[in-house]
Amino acid sequence: MTALLDIADLAVAFGAVRAVDRVSLSVGAGEIVALMGESGSGKSSLALSLIGLLPSEAIVTGSVRFAGQERLAPAGAGFAALRGVAIGAVFQDPMSSLNPVLTIGEQIDEVLVTHKGRDRRAARRRTIELLGEVGIADPADRAAAVPHQLSGGLRQRAAIAMAIAAEPRLLLADEPTTALDATVQAQLLALLDSLRRRTGLAVLLITHDFGVAAEISDRIAVLYAGRLVEEGPAAAMTEAPLHPYSQGLLAASVMFEAAGAGRLVEIEGAPPDHGEAAAGCAFAPRCPSAMARCRVEAPGVTVRQDRRVRCFLVGDVVEP
Repeated sequence: MTALLDIADLAVAFGAVRAVDRVSLSVGAGEIVALMGESGSGKSSLALSLIGLLPSEAIVTGSVRFAGQERLAPAGAGFAALRGVAIGAVFQDPMSSLNPVLTIGEQIDEVLVTHKGRDRRAARRRTIELLGEVGIADPADRAAAVPHQLSGGLRQRAAIAMAIAAEPRLLLADEPTTALDATVQAQLLALLDSLRRRTGLAVLLITHDFGVAAEISDRIAVLYAGRLVEEGPAAAMTEAPLHPYSQGLLAASVMFEAAGAGRLVEIEGAPPDHGEAAAGCAFAPRCPSAMARCRVEAPGVTVRQDRRVRCFLVGDVVEP
């Protein structure tokens, strides 16, 4: 699959704190890639770096190519022309995207007027269509509502409608279902899946939940302490993850318990302080399978069939 988004050696630092550490990842057109990890693993920092929304003190290096064009390097084209147009974004709290004093319709209208050149009347017609497309009943009435008049699930659907109004090619979905109950969560995941199948929309889905990742993603990439520790097809990753951290995330997932594999198992310990440079594998202090080597030497990447794993236990290293 030709990559729509191609990230190479991406690093994000805030002073001495390295939130993202040389991550390489790609997303193809029409593909859903889930980026997983605990809070503090670097998921959101990576996503925000792709649309230029990190604070000014962040130092971002590496390469980000979108549709074949470099955006991050000094000679790159930057993100201003992409944000909200070629790349849309949906966040955990829809109120971070929605203006509380404007109606839902006014906010989506503005996207269509600004980025698609529609007049106000045509924009409103399309806004109502978009609200219907994301599964909102009585879309004309909902367009006239302000955000606090809608439930959390409807607000998130409205935020998705606004994010796709300019017909982006890539959607960054940062924990979009975390604050919702299981039924609404399932509906929104089905909506994202439907959108990519109908429109070819690519999705980078950021989550801490293996169940969410397994529901709709084609591939899963697991971050730990800012580093990519495993990547592979979603089916293989949910059936038999290879990295001990990926295994721990699966065992701590409700999906694992629901499948009858056993009770939830907590990953003992806590992620490392990003300001501390680890001599070996960052996960070694929490890993039940750690060897002496793991504590003094950082593992490279092992490629096993369609899986990329950063762990000595998996096999011979083929990349540093």
